[in-house]
Amino acid sequence: MSKTWLITGASTGLGRLMTERLLARGDRVVATLRREGVLDELREVHGERLLVLTLDLTDVPGIREVTRQAFAQMGRIDVVVSNAGYGLFGAAEELGDAQIDHQIATNLTGSIQLIRAVLPHLRAQGGGRIVQVSSEGGQKAYPNFSLYHATKWGIEGFVESTAQEVAPFGIDFILVEPGPTATDFASGLVQGTPMDVYDATPAGDIKRALADGSFEIKGDAARTVDAMIAAADEATPSLRLALGSSAYTGIKQALEERLYALEAQRDVAFSADVG
Repeated sequence: MSKTWLITGASTGLGRLMTERLLARGDRVVATLRREGVLDELREVHGERLLVLTLDLTDVPGIREVTRQAFAQMGRIDVVVSNAGYGLFGAAEELGDAQIDHQIATNLTGSIQLIRAVLPHLRAQGGGRIVQVSSEGGQKAYPNFSLYHATKWGIEGFVESTAQEVAPFGIDFILVEPGPTATDFASGLVQGTPMDVYDATPAGDIKRALADGSFEIKGDAARTVDAMIAAADEATPSLRLALGSSAYTGIKQALEERLYALEAQRDVAFSADVG
């Protein structure tokens, strides 16, 4: 049976690939993007099975209106894929106030408001699934990505809590956590103003690795999208889905280190209880 999907950030990268694959298998897609005309050739091929709507995630009233249009025109949406976002790159001290505000407004607040906007519609239709594209950076952190990590760690906490709230309504979530993947993500990075003082620090090392191509990118975009679709098709998928060997090993190491540190604090933790 075919499904209907709502995908944000569908103009490039994982969102574009997912849109193409779903249409090719006969599903219907509501694709949102910021620039009109990007998906015109797909619309010519797939006709009414592709609805393209313009959306900027920093526009909260716009999120609600686009969501209303999507459900009104499609009747039912089975899977909502919150994919839109970008990366802000630079040491925390190098970033501008406006850059920080825009990163949070897009990746975190925008994703939160999208989820809030679709929940009433999913409840009304008796359930549905929300796929939130996070990152391995939702459970571990690199230098120079502090604000990007803040948004990904933040949305993971929001989703984990909200999933418990709406499970009785037949609504569930998947947090997708890809490692570095061969998309156009790097070309879309917004950068802070460099400060020489960070050249000989881990922040400088990451900056040079990205500039000279030595920052390893193992993830394949097509295989990542195929795994996302397969997980969304499952009856009862896991809440979190790590994709790529870098994501798996990096997240595993980060969790093990945190667990080791927590266990070492057991006596101190218990000592803070009421006597």
